[in-house]
Amino acid sequence: MKILVVGGTGKIGSAVAWDLVREDAVEAVGLVGRSALRLEEVRRWVGSPKVHLHRADVARDDLTPILVGYDVAVLALPDRRTSYRVVEQGIRAGIHLVDMLEEYHRRPDLHETEGLELPPGVSPAEYGEWLHDEARNNGVTFLDGMGFAPGLSNITVGEGIRKLDRAESAVARVGGIPEKEVALHHPLRYMVTWAFDHVLREYVIRLPVIRDGRVVEVDALTGRERFRFREFGVDEELECAVTPGMPSFIYTRTGLRSFAEKTIRWPGHYDAIQTLKECGLLNLEPVEVDGRPVIPREVLCAVLTPRLLPGPGEGDVCVMWNTVEGMKGGRPARVDYYLWDEADREHGISSMARVTGFSAAVGARMLGEGKVSRPGIVAPEDAFAGDPYREFISELAKRGILVREVES
Repeated sequence: MKILVVGGTGKIGSAVAWDLVREDAVEAVGLVGRSALRLEEVRRWVGSPKVHLHRADVARDDLTPILVGYDVAVLALPDRRTSYRVVEQGIRAGIHLVDMLEEYHRRPDLHETEGLELPPGVSPAEYGEWLHDEARNNGVTFLDGMGFAPGLSNITVGEGIRKLDRAESAVARVGGIPEKEVALHHPLRYMVTWAFDHVLREYVIRLPVIRDGRVVEVDALTGRERFRFREFGVDEELECAVTPGMPSFIYTRTGLRSFAEKTIRWPGHYDAIQTLKECGLLNLEPVEVDGRPVIPREVLCAVLTPRLLPGPGEGDVCVMWNTVEGMKGGRPARVDYYLWDEADREHGISSMARVTGFSAAVGARMLGEGKVSRPGIVAPEDAFAGDPYREFISELAKRGILVREVES
């Protein structure tokens, strides 16, 4: 099969390509990017004759002539505008799609309307179903939200729900953090492993969760929780708070009495973020400085990002602790899923790139092989059950990404 990586010159996209070329079933891997120099750098790093380069600007160019030459496209794009744009082109081209954006395309976030280029006569509220219907009509399977969270986290929580006779509550705790010693030398005890402007956005929005069997909106970073992580030989205190990382669950698992996704950070991070919020530094409303309008969040992002980038030899960790509770055999039951993954220093791949990119790569390969075959927009929790679930988890284990399941 032939698989195209759109956004293949970024850290996550290049990790997808690095993994795919090592699959015997994959005969060609295409990379789409704006910079010819960067495309060549990624090709040399991936180190395979399977790689084919396509220079294009996804924000402006029509990728259809490129897309039709592939069986599956993986979208590793940082913003919703380019994501939806390429999704529409892919659906028209009849190519299967894997997208790792944190938004659930079947239910676009109506709070974040900028960037949506709607078809004529289609409202924002109708757009997601329009995409779903177009994909089904064109025989396209769109595996939506396929990375770490959303992605692997959805898949494990979905499996936990299936293991119980009746699932009542689920909480997904996931996050990318710097190694402990590295965190001490970075502001906010944080290190950039994903687009930092999107991280800041997730800290200030309102988002849906399930409480008492109803969907309600809450502010991001509510529901803060401290916990001790004691798996894989690790013993660390961490904290988490509500964020919008798995939005599909609100619509695909409506029988739950409660559900929320929480992002894991080192203790102290959220206290610092709360101070920045209270000072107005995460606001998007311009303020006047020396007669010029300045957007506080853009300034903060510009100032902080260079200080949060990983330095030489600095690695990151991906952490997951997901819990599903309910009833089984007439008794209360619980299923927990744990992960602790560290950066691959030998190959220069961050843990976030491993867990996100490799999950997307495995999903794309299985999609290309017909092991995920439902037409339309499909959330990860619906795509991997039974044999596909077991294969997915097994494939991650081959890559050193270990998921531990504990029933109690």
